[in-house]
Parts: sequence; C-alpha cells; structure tokens
Amino acid sequence: MNRFFEILPGALSWGTIIAMFFVSWLFPVQTAVFIILFDIYFFLRTLHFAIHLGFGYREMKKSRKENWLQKLKELPGRNGKKWGDIYHLVIFPMYKESYSVVKESFDSFLKINYPLDRFIVVLTGEEKGGEETRQTIKRIEDEYGDKFFRMLTTIHPTGLPDETPGKGSNETWGAKQAKAEIIDKENIPYENILVSTFDVDTQVFPEYFARLTYAYFTAEHPDRSSYQPVTLFTNNTYEAPIIARLAAFSTTFWNIMSQVRPEKLITFSSHSMPFKALVEIGFWTKTYVSEDSLIFWQCFLHYNGDWRVVPLHYPVSMDANVASTFWHTMRNIYKQQRRWAWGCENIPFVFCEFVRNKKIALKKKLYWAFQLIELNWSWATSAFIILLLGRLPLLLGGDKFNTTVLSYNLPQLTSNIINIAIIGSITSAILSIAILPPKPEGFRWYHYPLFLLQWVLLPINLIAFSAIPAIDAQTRLMMGGKLRLGFWVTPKARKGEKLRE
Repeated sequence: MNRFFEILPGALSWGTIIAMFFVSWLFPVQTAVFIILFDIYFFLRTLHFAIHLGFGYREMKKSRKENWLQKLKELPGRNGKKWGDIYHLVIFPMYKESYSVVKESFDSFLKINYPLDRFIVVLTGEEKGGEETRQTIKRIEDEYGDKFFRMLTTIHPTGLPDETPGKGSNETWGAKQAKAEIIDKENIPYENILVSTFDVDTQVFPEYFARLTYAYFTAEHPDRSSYQPVTLFTNNTYEAPIIARLAAFSTTFWNIMSQVRPEKLITFSSHSMPFKALVEIGFWTKTYVSEDSLIFWQCFLHYNGDWRVVPLHYPVSMDANVASTFWHTMRNIYKQQRRWAWGCENIPFVFCEFVRNKKIALKKKLYWAFQLIELNWSWATSAFIILLLGRLPLLLGGDKFNTTVLSYNLPQLTSNIINIAIIGSITSAILSIAILPPKPEGFRWYHYPLFLLQWVLLPINLIAFSAIPAIDAQTRLMMGGKLRLGFWVTPKARKGEKLRE
C-alpha cells in the first residue's frame, strides 16, 4: 500500500504531461476548448491569489505595528496559567553555516520585546559539520550563553540507528537533550512550554514571541495547534542575483497569502507548537526529510484529526539562496526547490495512516487527501499546461484542425487571458518593494526598477525552478531506491565568505 501511494503523485503528473501530447493529436478541438477553460481558471486563481496576498500583507503590516507584549500583559490568563508562566524552548539546528549567519540570528534575539529569562535556547550542530562548526558553536555559546534562562549547545552524532541525517533528526536530538538536561531537572511543566524550531539563519522580529504567546492564550484549541509565522526570505535580498530574488519573493508571497487561508495551512520551515504535544507524538520523525510539514501530520494523526495551524500574521526572516557564482546559485535554487517539493513524501505517510485510522472523520480525510494531491499535481503540471498546451493542438492537430476558426483564434485568445492574469505579478512586484529590508549603502532610487522588472522572468521561474524540480522529486519518489532524496542543506554565508557545503 505504501508503495502505491509513493507512485501516485508522480504517476498523476507524468500522466498529465504525456496525455497533453496525445489529446492534442487525437482530440485537438476538445483540447483547445479545455485550454481556454483552464486559462480562465488560471486567471481566476491568479486573481484569487492577488486578493488574498493583499489581505495577507495588510494583516502582517497591522500585526507588526502592535505592541503584543502590552496586549499580552492585559490578558487575564487561561486554564490557571498566565503569560509569565510560559517558557519558550527555541531550537536552532545547524550544519556548516558560518559564524556571521548564526550571530545575526542570535543578535536578533537580543532585540525582542520579551523577557529573555523565559527562554531555553538550543544550538545543535551536526558532527559532520567538522571542527569549524564546533568552533562556531563555542563562540556563540561564549557570547550569548548568559543572555537567556538557559542555553544548551550540543552536537548531533553521525550514524545513529534508524535515522535519516537531516534537520528533523538534529532537532529531535536537541529537543531530547534539552528535555533531559534542563526541563526535567528544573521540573518545568511540559504544558508551560512552547517550542519553536528555526533554521539557523532565521531572524526574529521584535514582537514575535509576544505575538506567539498571545496567539496561544487566545486560540480556540491552544494545546492542539501549531503556530505559523510568515517566513520572509529577505535577509540577503540585496546580495541575491535576480533569479534568486524572484524565487525568494515567490515563496515569501505564497507564505503571506497562505496565512489568510488557515483551513489549508500546514506548518512550513520555522514554526512553533506546545512542547507537551511534541513529547506525546515522539518528537520529529527521524526517517523523513520534510520534517517541517510532516510534524503537522504527525500531530493530526496522533490526535485523530484534532490538530490545526494558527496563522500569526507576523514575520520572521530567512536567507534567499545565494552562492559564490551565478550558476552555482542557480544550481542551489533548483536543489532547494526540489527538496521542498520532496514534501510529496507526505502523501504515502498520510494516506497509509488514513486507511488505518478509523477515528478520523471521513470528511476530514477526503478534504486533506484532495488538498495534498491537488497541491503536488498543480505544482508539477500547471506551468506546463499554461505555457505549452495552448500550442500543442496547432502543432499536432493536423490540417483539418488548423483550418478552423478556433485554431486561428486560439493563440490570441489564450495569450489575452494570460496577459490579463499578469495582475497577480503586478501585485507581487509592488509588494516586493514594500517588504524590502533596510536599504544598504549604495542603494539608489534607480535600483527599484530592477526589483519590478524581475517579474517578467516569472514564466522561466515557474518552469525551471518550480515545475521541473517538482517533477524531479515526484519521479524520484515514484522510482524509489537510490533515487530517493536525502536532506540537502542549503548553504548559507554572508558577503565575502566562502560557502561550506
């Protein structure tokens, strides 16, 4: 059964792409009608995206203006707990990131509007990171170790049994070390702890933890929820080449838009959750790569569907993908997108459990099954359908079709619909200016047009750095064996530093 569900996403995507050619040859008229309808659907979907993106940005902007700590202090408490009872366990897994990258993340902590004596901070490196990683961890510990209630540094050993090397296994190692060495020894109640897991380049904004704690105390189901910030890939925007910026902004805007659709929201990258629930489900899975989304499904399945994600509408920021050369950057963007698309491995994990678990309502199973299939299918195929299928009936339909009025009008009609759909790109282009971090020295007004014009490359990005990596990931899952992906760590460094891979 597991193998069937591993094959399913790739089979659907490849079946769609192959069928595009056959139906264009055998049924050109029907295919032409379909592509017109699909382009209209794409237009409506783009309009839907633009509207939700605008709402999401408005909510984020509003949230950033609030003094969440003051609002938190005005809350009466809940279930016998007050905000001051809450500890924050923050886990930073790292591999070979430079000292400068890690330092920036910890510096951002010192600027938060929240008592630092309520934090347990864990910096957990990989043994494979070598001596330079150990030195970075030691420097960070020396500089920041006395800033929090407790700080723990640890090294995740290589080659532990039943583990796939990666972020999930490292996070689990760090969380278990913190539980044994700090939480249990200090007799801190698990229900008084919120755990946040951040990539080591994650920089928190000043009100993040106050916003998180406020959301926890006001959520309808606080102990059965994950809490998702808006992830902005903007730390090094001004160093990134144009394609890297476009990929980073595209992901950023998807995260902003997703916040206004909480019924479809799944944890991604940096997120937070109750520590008690994390212990009860057995921590992050150590044998899967896409731990950030899979933790949602672990909780959803363990609590028989009683789990959801609460959007915070408040940002954290991370790095765009930047390497030492342009082509090296392009390679790394592709690998990063393919790793994210490897989230298709959630499908066999979730679907098999849906079959076994009889306590989850059928309605919920069908809803989430459709969401997972549609997300992965459209990720891999929509760009091909939009950009290629409109031409295929003309190329393969033969003389009989090419002499029809429909064939004459098809290219212009589909082109007009796609051009109207550019409204989504215009919205994104405007917001890409609005969310820029503070301008560096040397940035001038005439640089802004470059940030607007980069969106004309969106079709290239959709094919080369979205659809193809998704097809690649789904094909590897479908074929199995040695083609399966392990965890690929996105290299991170600052300007002038050498990337360690």
